[in-house]
Amino acid sequence: MHVRKGEQIMNIEQDMEKVALREKRLQFKQFDAETAWTIGSALKAAAEKRHVAVAIDIQLNGHTLFSFSMPGTTPDNWDWIRRKRNTVLRFRRSSYALRLKDELAESASGKKMDLDEREFAPHGGCFPLFLAGTGCVGTITVSGLPGREDHGLIVSVLQDYLHLQGEDLALDPESAA
Repeated sequence: MHVRKGEQIMNIEQDMEKVALREKRLQFKQFDAETAWTIGSALKAAAEKRHVAVAIDIQLNGHTLFSFSMPGTTPDNWDWIRRKRNTVLRFRRSSYALRLKDELAESASGKKMDLDEREFAPHGGCFPLFLAGTGCVGTITVSGLPGREDHGLIVSVLQDYLHLQGEDLALDPESAA
């Protein structure tokens, strides 16, 4: 499918608006080890239901509360998790939002963000753990699928956990990747 530059930019901008809405809506009133266990277990179950393998990491203030590697993942998944997490902790935005920002910059000016790829990965799959009234206090990260799907897996589980199933937070499957 051929997409013209203007349409591509519009699709990226639409995705950026949806991702910003997700970040605003998917916030916690409280978060502890029990919450991490529940969400991590739900991410594992959702991946199993889709018949995919992912590595899952949930951290609160730099402390690992949930960590799991499904059969079929590799040590590379943990490097991706580390780099995605670094990106989210630096910018306080989801790694997919930063991916979209990077794509928009490249489409508009031909320049991407200047990040050390050994330390940062602006790709989907890491979501900031926002505590209402406080801000970003940790991360929820998944690695094993294409970035947009890693991001979608986290969002669908958080939507269920936070009882926001009726909200339209899904990305259009045919918009920017």
